[in-house]
Amino acid sequence: GSEFTVRLPILVETIELIQVPEKQDYNVIGETLRILVVDDNRDSATSLATLLNLLGHNTCAAYDGLEAVEASAKFHPEIILLDIGLPKMNGYEACRMIRQQSTGENIVIVALTGWGQEEDRRKSRSAGFDRHLVKPVDYPSLLQLLADVQSARVPKPLG
Repeated sequence: GSEFTVRLPILVETIELIQVPEKQDYNVIGETLRILVVDDNRDSATSLATLLNLLGHNTCAAYDGLEAVEASAKFHPEIILLDIGLPKMNGYEACRMIRQQSTGENIVIVALTGWGQEEDRRKSRSAGFDRHLVKPVDYPSLLQLLADVQSARVPKPLG
């Protein structure tokens, strides 16, 4: 018989917890959005789609550029969070193809990528992306994006 001793250090510092906003903070007008999440990292795409679903939105995940184009045509998202470095068809090409679909002009397409240099942002704008977020996504920035899209859906009062 062997005997093992494991010693774990005691945490001396306290950890500051991040406050998650209440539902009314991120869903400012109480409307559900249709969001397509596209990433070749399946865990990342599924996790983000699940988080957005828990926030009250309808979500769908795709894992390559071709799936993104097909899912956009079938799911009719209002927002697409689209990675750029994808197999089969990169995010730039997928964005261009989605924009050519009958509903493509009305979709908010957001580059959600690890590429954050100014040249990457320029390329995403010229491909038709509306916004460019760098991974890992800043949670408050994502919530603000959703609120901006929801606010744009509110009809303007007459007069």
